[in-house]
Amino acid sequence: MRKLFADTTPLRHDDFRRLWTANIVTVIGAQLNILAVPAQSYMLTGSSSYVGLSGLFGLIPLIVFGLYGGSLADAMNRRTLLHITTTGMIITAAGFWLQAAIGINNVWLILSLFALQQALFAVNQPTRTAIIPKLVGKQNIAAATSLNMTVMQTGAIVGPLVGGALIPLLGFSWLYFLDFLALFATLWAVHRLPSLPPEPASSTDATAPSKPGFRSVLEGFAFLMSQPIILMSFLVDLIAMTFGSPRALIPQISHVDFGEPAEGGMMYALLFAALPVGAVLGGVFSGMVTAIVRRGLGVTISVVVWGGSIVLMGLAIMLADGRVNAWAWIALGAFAIGGAADMFSAVLRSTMLQEAADDNLRGRLQGVFIVVVVGGPRLADIIHGWGGAHYGAGPTTAVGGALVIICTLIAVALVPRFLTWTPHDKVNGGAEMASPRREQHAPAQPECNAPERHTPRPEHCTSEPEHNTATSEGSS
Repeated sequence: MRKLFADTTPLRHDDFRRLWTANIVTVIGAQLNILAVPAQSYMLTGSSSYVGLSGLFGLIPLIVFGLYGGSLADAMNRRTLLHITTTGMIITAAGFWLQAAIGINNVWLILSLFALQQALFAVNQPTRTAIIPKLVGKQNIAAATSLNMTVMQTGAIVGPLVGGALIPLLGFSWLYFLDFLALFATLWAVHRLPSLPPEPASSTDATAPSKPGFRSVLEGFAFLMSQPIILMSFLVDLIAMTFGSPRALIPQISHVDFGEPAEGGMMYALLFAALPVGAVLGGVFSGMVTAIVRRGLGVTISVVVWGGSIVLMGLAIMLADGRVNAWAWIALGAFAIGGAADMFSAVLRSTMLQEAADDNLRGRLQGVFIVVVVGGPRLADIIHGWGGAHYGAGPTTAVGGALVIICTLIAVALVPRFLTWTPHDKVNGGAEMASPRREQHAPAQPECNAPERHTPRPEHCTSEPEHNTATSEGSS
């Protein structure tokens, strides 16, 4: 039974526990912001196209700063970088608060602040993720990832429910102000972290950047191109999020399809909360997910279930007919099922990526990971915002879910090895999942456990040979 529930071992590490606990507060505040931005934009314009436009304003800085931020995380002290970006996010949250409190009511100012916020997030998030192995040890990566995602999704439940209740009573300014205050919790936890300088570059390791920049970003991409299984995990998630994330349609669904006020109501809050409700339930039972050995197969099944739930959600929205009825609740339930499936997929993909690279590459790879994970929904905002404005929220949602299933099955059919891959496998024709150019430069060394019939024991072997149990462990 213990293997069924979440593994809390990483919380025994003080630095991780402080950061994790502070994140509970910060995530709730962030979700208030996430709720307020589209609601305020829709209230000012009455158009899903403007809500979808936030996807474009978020995508461009996300790509630029996500990739460059990953190279920064590999080249400078990660604690310092977290200090800088968290402080910047606090200043941006203050900007959101002031524009709402003063009553400027300019959608372009909101979108500009959103773009700045996403640029800071794009540097902050891969840095936070890249420090996990240093804080908890490589053996606890999957458990720590699951705990982090569970907190994020729990905040994504509480935030919209609190925000949905506060908007009619207090307006948008108080939601932005609470986000501003909540960020100080993370700033405190970051201040308590130890110094996290980059690992010294080995003379044989061409992937350790001497300074951040375009070249070091290319090194991260070069590694990904040498690992088709990891690249495939990125592609599958991009398919799932680009076609299957109807987030930009939530204001329209609430107002047009469920008959609520334009500024939002309880169904608006519940639509935002439904996805993380499912994700939290998935996180509670994440023990069985972290034990999955065929991780590519687990990701594929999760993404197909996600697509199916979005199809059901779209059909239910069409049948709701402008009222909060049984079909509206079915749509919420389908969205929650999708949240659980997305949680399982995210844990498996993030674990695969963390296992794939040495510490001097993790920042850059997490930068690419964040671009895909957050960039997919930003693309979806643009596509769904346009589709919802022209064809309605229900049909746009249902067609998107169907495309997720179709495109995912085509992708895995082209790379069937993805379905059978395990962490113990070798990838790309025998290259181990490590820094791609290290093996090309490092001189070969004799095996420590090789028979010593004719040759002396190699000098680099400092201990007696031990029984190799990797084979038996890999088959479990």
